[in-house]
Amino acid sequence: MNNSMINPSIMDLLKKVDDRYSLVIITSKRARQIIDGSKPYIDTKLKKALTISINEVNEGKIDYYILNNKDKKEVIESNEQ
Repeated sequence: MNNSMINPSIMDLLKKVDDRYSLVIITSKRARQIIDGSKPYIDTKLKKALTISINEVNEGKIDYYILNNKDKKEVIESNEQ
């Protein structure tokens, strides 16, 4: 096995989410939460927020859902109040 390969692999991560786009959005938003002070959902000595969020996805610690247009509109309206 090549030591330069990324662990977890993209193929392993794609088993946890719908597609690459979702993976990028989920991990980047979670990394931002960690940078802003949220504690990691996993026990780790890792320092980089994005690496932590990738490992959280791989371990199944991140739940997500996709809003339909009606739900998006309701969220936007509730935030405007």
